[in-house]
Amino acid sequence: MAKVKLKEFAMARSGDKGDGSNVGVFVTNAADYEVIKRELTVDRVKQHFHDICFGEVVRYEAPNMLALNFLLRDSLGGGGSESLKTDAQGKVHGLGLLEIEIER
Repeated sequence: MAKVKLKEFAMARSGDKGDGSNVGVFVTNAADYEVIKRELTVDRVKQHFHDICFGEVVRYEAPNMLALNFLLRDSLGGGGSESLKTDAQGKVHGLGLLEIEIER
């Protein structure tokens, strides 16, 4: 096993859900899906976004799509119409998660 950035083998898509962001991470094969299931825990994702995510992190598994979906509650400073944050819609949170280093 070696440490690699998630972006080396995974893709992500993210957006806003009110005051939280929605981050989907997906891979192209079953072996890598097992890696992201093992490495991308709720605690790990919460720690990675500790500066912006002040609420709960919820993880959903979608094995038929080789994907994980995370809801980062209270991560957008009130949402698009309330926040002074540059990215109040959470569109870059997927790119941010791809920067995490994991064991593969």
